[in-house]
Amino acid sequence: MSDRMKSLGIDRLSLEERVLLLQDIADSIAEEESPLTDGQRAELERRIAANRANPDNVIPWEQIKAEALARFQK
Repeated sequence: MSDRMKSLGIDRLSLEERVLLLQDIADSIAEEESPLTDGQRAELERRIAANRANPDNVIPWEQIKAEALARFQK
């Protein structure tokens, strides 16, 4: 275990306590820094809503892959 973990007393925590601490740290980072702009978040929310409204309106992966391979083989 690193010296920093020992100096913070993390070495004295149980495995469960360290996992919970890790989750708390990850949550605190997520709260401070959002990797998405407001516009990106709005677009994702719009796409999720559109998918929920019409979940059968999709293109199968096999079709997308075949079209992409055909386009790059020209």
